[in-house]
Amino acid sequence: MNLTESFAVLKPNHGVEPIDVSPAIYQQLDERYDGFRGHVLVSLHAFDTPWGSWERHPHGDEIVVLLAGAAEITLRRDAGDDVVALSAPEDYVVVPRNTWHTASRVQPGTRMLFITPGEGTEHADIP
Repeated sequence: MNLTESFAVLKPNHGVEPIDVSPAIYQQLDERYDGFRGHVLVSLHAFDTPWGSWERHPHGDEIVVLLAGAAEITLRRDAGDDVVALSAPEDYVVVPRNTWHTASRVQPGTRMLFITPGEGTEHADIP
């Protein structure tokens, strides 16, 4: 298997189920796994530009691991934004539960691994 073709779903019983990557994958995850309650997604994404929006995960911390390239992850906190530089392969950041975050700078060819508690994930355009 390859994470560019199928993501891994970690189920509440700690079993793992692959799911094919498609344009409708996130809708399928919600439908197939009851709103993704108690599940965690292991996914791989490639980026050439900063993300166009922010996201947060209310049901757990997310781990973001740099595999190639470089990126800056901005964490929106009450006291102000924190910027975490991921500059070498295997650098990672833990995004705390309920923290808005985005990739504010991305080197072309960047690839990152995500371990995401997906239930209730929110997206927003936050300046």
